[in-house]
Amino acid sequence: GALYYPAGYQAGRRYPMIVYVYERLSQGVHRYVVPDERAAYNITVFTQNGYFVLEPDIVYQDRRPGTSAVGCVEPAVQAVLARGLVDSERVGLVGHSWGGYQASYIPTQTNIFATAVAGAALTNFFSMFGTVHWSGGFPETSHFETGQARMDVPYWEDMEAYVRESPAMQITKLQTPMLLYFGDQDGTVDWHQGVELYNYARRAGKFLVMLVYPGEDHSPRQKKNQIDYHRRVLQWFGHYLKGEEAPDWITGGQPLLEREREVKRLKAVNGR
Repeated sequence: GALYYPAGYQAGRRYPMIVYVYERLSQGVHRYVVPDERAAYNITVFTQNGYFVLEPDIVYQDRRPGTSAVGCVEPAVQAVLARGLVDSERVGLVGHSWGGYQASYIPTQTNIFATAVAGAALTNFFSMFGTVHWSGGFPETSHFETGQARMDVPYWEDMEAYVRESPAMQITKLQTPMLLYFGDQDGTVDWHQGVELYNYARRAGKFLVMLVYPGEDHSPRQKKNQIDYHRRVLQWFGHYLKGEEAPDWITGGQPLLEREREVKRLKAVNGR
């Protein structure tokens, strides 16, 4: 994996840390990431805000994408903690798309993280299996059997594995506050994957905030939404990893239907 130090690092001080997950990322350890307020998960922005950033490499076993991620990420975090650089109570997790799946799954299996942010995450392998990758025009069955999910077989041939590896099926084990991002026009991961996890979490008494951006795809494309999501991710980590006061959107929220009515009202006022 790759470990990035916070700007102005001072030896002897214990810092908060953000763990960014996808698959193998250490090959980019020497790249320079230009700070950008339109990128929600910007390593340089994180380090400039006083965080260590860890990018662990993940190696997968067939039919165990989630448990494989836990088996790689947790020891990587423990290795950093053993060096005395990071406060063990202030470690956060973040990922998007396939990384979002892992960021929503890992906290159901370990309490090592103080919080997690999962963008455009696959959350229910059963319902996702029967949907369509609208951007690519193909059924998601291939994604699960021969693609990134590495499940090898349809769910009816290994129900146990599909239950074990689905964040939604593990929701009762979640003890970590979680932030979800989705665009309601996502052509890669149906945004109802987020709705499912949110509703399951709410029913199970878990704390989960879901951000839905109208008209957005797999990642936000409109500048105003890119900046908005970037700032909310920083506010979320600022609250849970630095003890900053929680903004109203975390503690109060806004119902989706209320938000849609507000958007319609603003369009009518502006004549658009």
